[in-house]
Amino acid sequence: MDIPAVDLKVIVLLHWMLSIWVITAWFLLNYAWANCTMLALGVWAVAQKDSLDAVVMFLFGMALTILTDSVQLGLNYPGDKASHEIQFSFSMAIISLLLKPISCFCIYRTYRARGGSCSIGITIDCQNQQSYQSIDPASTQ
Repeated sequence: MDIPAVDLKVIVLLHWMLSIWVITAWFLLNYAWANCTMLALGVWAVAQKDSLDAVVMFLFGMALTILTDSVQLGLNYPGDKASHEIQFSFSMAIISLLLKPISCFCIYRTYRARGGSCSIGITIDCQNQQSYQSIDPASTQ
């Protein structure tokens, strides 16, 4: 079963909309800075269609906001007596947090589609070692 590719524009638009709904009624400065920075990286990844760096930065920004959002939501839980607007914003923050791992997977697929690889390590080709050759024109004559 082949999973259809999701365009980065859809991911950026979805998380922008959810972030706006969170920030509108329940403004947390840390949440706003983290998610707006991540969205800026997403816009960069959309604009630079051939850049692997932009996609990697967007992927790491999204992964980092998973951690920061969960800490922010845990520390700033509004409680049962919060207004309906704050409860709605908190709900949108939870939905955004739940969608971020799926978004990370889609961003990773975009990274692979653009030619990125996830191999870690150094490969040394010992078969192509040649004897020393001088590039100085005076020594070759």
